[in-house]
Amino acid sequence: MSLPSSTSALDPPQGCVLSPLLFSLYTNGCTSGHQSVKLLKFADDTTLIGLISDGDESAYRGEIDRLVSWCSRNNLELNSLKTVEMIVDFRKNPAPRPPVILCDSPVSSAESFCFLGTTITKELKWEQNIRSLTKKAQQRMYFLRQLKFLLPVKMLVNFYTAITESILTSSITVWFAAATARDKAKLQRVIHSAEKVIGCSLSSLQELYVSRSQRRAAKIAADPPHPGNELFRSLPSGKRLRSIRTRTSRHKNSFFPTASQPAEQCPTYPQKVLFANPLLYLAIKTFLILTKFQNLFIGMLVK
Repeated sequence: MSLPSSTSALDPPQGCVLSPLLFSLYTNGCTSGHQSVKLLKFADDTTLIGLISDGDESAYRGEIDRLVSWCSRNNLELNSLKTVEMIVDFRKNPAPRPPVILCDSPVSSAESFCFLGTTITKELKWEQNIRSLTKKAQQRMYFLRQLKFLLPVKMLVNFYTAITESILTSSITVWFAAATARDKAKLQRVIHSAEKVIGCSLSSLQELYVSRSQRRAAKIAADPPHPGNELFRSLPSGKRLRSIRTRTSRHKNSFFPTASQPAEQCPTYPQKVLFANPLLYLAIKTFLILTKFQNLFIGMLVK
C-alpha cells in the first residue's frame, strides 16, 4: 500500500512545541568542515567558534562563507544586524584584523556576548554575568517573601530550589572557580536572605558548585564520545582522577582542571568572606584559643 506524498510550504504556528524540533531537523545538515572551527546550534541561534593559530584565519573565514552559502541554498536568511563577533586574544599587542563581511555588511565587534543566558566577555571575566544573575535572583526573592506565610517550609524550599537556586547555579561550573571573592559573596548574600525568609539552612554556593562539578564530571567520564572524556582519567589506584597540567591561572580556574581535583582542594571562600561579621569571627577565634589552652591544662593535671 502506498500513500501519495505531499509538500507543505506552511510554517508551524508561533509557539508550537514542534517548532524547535522541526527547525533542528531542518538545519541538521549545517555542520563545520574544519577541525579548528566548531559550529554550535540551539534552536534558531547559531554560534561559530574558530581557533586562529599563527594569524591564519583562512579556515575561520572559509567556514563563515560556507555557512552563508548553506543558508542561501536552504532558503534561510542570516540577520547581519543581530550578528556580532567577539575576539578573545590575550596577547599584549594583537595585530589589527579586517572585519568579517556577512551578506555585504561588516559584522560589529562586541566586548561581551550572551551565550545561552551566560554573559561572556572577551577578557573571560565574570563580573557582568554575576551581576546579571544577582539581579535576576533578587527579583525572584520577592515571590518567596510573598509565599512565606502561605506555604510550609518544605514547599518554600522546593520553590526556592526551582525558582531562585536555578538562577544562581546557571552555568556555575563555567564561572565559579574563576570568579572573584566579592562576586561570590554577592550571590551568597542572596542565599542568606532566602535562609532568613524560609527559616532553615540552605546549601551554600560552594556546596552547590562542588555537587554540580562532580555530577557533570561523572557524566562526561561515562560518555566516551564526549570531547572531554579523555581529560578524566583515573590514577592506577582508581581513587582519584589524574590532574591536568596548566600554565596559566586562567586555565587552572576553568572547569576541567578544577573538576579533576579532590573535593577538599576545590576553590573555597576566603576567611574574610565566611566571617563577614568581625565580632563573630573574633568570638569564635577566642573560643578556639581558650579551648586549646583548656585541653592543654587538663592534660598537665592528668600527668
